[in-house]
Amino acid sequence: APRPGCFRAGELVLAELRRKNKTALKLLCRLAAEAVLTSSGGTLPHRDIIGQLPGQVLRTSRGARLLLRRPSLEEYVLLMPRGPTIAYPKDISAMLMMTDIHPGDTVLETGSGSGAMSLFLSRAVGPKGRVLSYEIRDDHHSLAKKNYRHWRSAWEIGHMDKWPDNVEFILKDISTAATDMKSVTLDAVVLDMLHPQCALPVVHPSLKQGGVCAVYLANITQVIDLLDRIRSCKLPFLCERIIEVTHRSWSVLPVPYIARPSHFQEAHSAFLTKLRKFRPLLS
Repeated sequence: APRPGCFRAGELVLAELRRKNKTALKLLCRLAAEAVLTSSGGTLPHRDIIGQLPGQVLRTSRGARLLLRRPSLEEYVLLMPRGPTIAYPKDISAMLMMTDIHPGDTVLETGSGSGAMSLFLSRAVGPKGRVLSYEIRDDHHSLAKKNYRHWRSAWEIGHMDKWPDNVEFILKDISTAATDMKSVTLDAVVLDMLHPQCALPVVHPSLKQGGVCAVYLANITQVIDLLDRIRSCKLPFLCERIIEVTHRSWSVLPVPYIARPSHFQEAHSAFLTKLRKFRPLLS
């Protein structure tokens, strides 16, 4: 029997190859007994990885060193197959704080995309929670479900417990889902779509009083359009915060130690808008 905690066939492994310029090439693969990991530093049969403990350094056919470990959820969503641009982990973490999601909550997501936000929401609400993920495009819907299934199956093999099966992927335009929403009480809403203002009239009746709707937008013009729609339609939302999350990587080189911003920076930017549902004063 394999040792507890060792790599098993069927799970995900992250191979990290250090380059001469101190950057790391990260390769994500699913272990299979007859497969081979191929990189610019050479090849490494999967059978040489299976049975090893994470944190081991193995040499490829060309002598390059590969550090092998299990990927974090952040690394998985950055390396998994994607169709549309994903919500980046730095923005997802900010949105999770905005919505203050707890285990057991019911959360609505619009725009399944490649499934990045769905996975983080799944972990946040836990086994007793529920995530409803609406997507209008069939190809995005299928990819999000596939990425979600792959992570869950690999997690179960590698960690010997089950990732919660708590995301319901729904292929439907949220603006036509008013009937679906009548039977649901939502603790939070996360909108990642081109025109989120079209979803607000549909979802706000189901959002609990005082609940938060976090909106992911690509530019400030979209934020203005969103707020203008809320005002003109007299929707019961207050805008509490609009933030842009920055992320700056640093390099620290050994003796004599030199610290400087990394040459490679993630230039992606988005505007996160926090809306809170309120009860208007009675006239």
